[in-house]
Amino acid sequence: MSLKDQFRNVQKLPDWIYWIPIHLLFLICRLKRIRFVDPDGRVKLKDPPYVMVTWHNRLFMFPFVFPKWHRNHTMAVISASRDGQYIADIARIAGVGSVRGSTKKGALNALLGAERELKNGNYVAFTPDGPRGPRYHMSIGPVYLASKEQVRLLPLAINYSSYWALKSWDGFRIPKPWAKITVVIGDPFLVPPDLSPEELEKWRVLAEDRLNAVSEVTDEEKRQAAEAEQQRLARRAAKLAKRGQQ
Repeated sequence: MSLKDQFRNVQKLPDWIYWIPIHLLFLICRLKRIRFVDPDGRVKLKDPPYVMVTWHNRLFMFPFVFPKWHRNHTMAVISASRDGQYIADIARIAGVGSVRGSTKKGALNALLGAERELKNGNYVAFTPDGPRGPRYHMSIGPVYLASKEQVRLLPLAINYSSYWALKSWDGFRIPKPWAKITVVIGDPFLVPPDLSPEELEKWRVLAEDRLNAVSEVTDEEKRQAAEAEQQRLARRAAKLAKRGQQ
């Protein structure tokens, strides 16, 4: 078995592995003096519960930019996969809890866990285009949850003035050392209860548009994301067709 295969079989890494990079990121945040765009002063209000949404490619600094009180009152919905376990461990050490599950695995457990945390008075944070995309496409989960529990939905973005974009499905962003980091707190809004599927879809699109706005996602970026998704689906279809011929 190769070293790569052995690593794939590791479901959980020891906490000490994360200690240095996590504390280094906290130090970077202190030195950079993160800028908050928060017109209503919601960071100071400390007024959960909210259903928070932020795009998957903005996650890198998410556990580190907020004050300790907010981290300790935030539960992130994280995939139940092995990779999700690594992310959950990093978040936990940074002070952010997790609810495990996604639209593809453990969706019911994630929904029930998120409902419980909202009732406990916590923030529940979603990456609504995760864990595998399409990029910048809002899944229905957080919108449905906000409607069902009558909790405000809050678009949130962590934007970098310059960054490296990984060649991943989401173009995951890592800020460059000299980059300015800006946390944008959008306007929260209530999604009406007891919506039909058609009405829920309209609110899903509204939530997607509002998150794109605070994330400064351009029309060109949305076009590129749509093209990348089409190419991904084409490759998948070709792979399935090839399997069928064997």
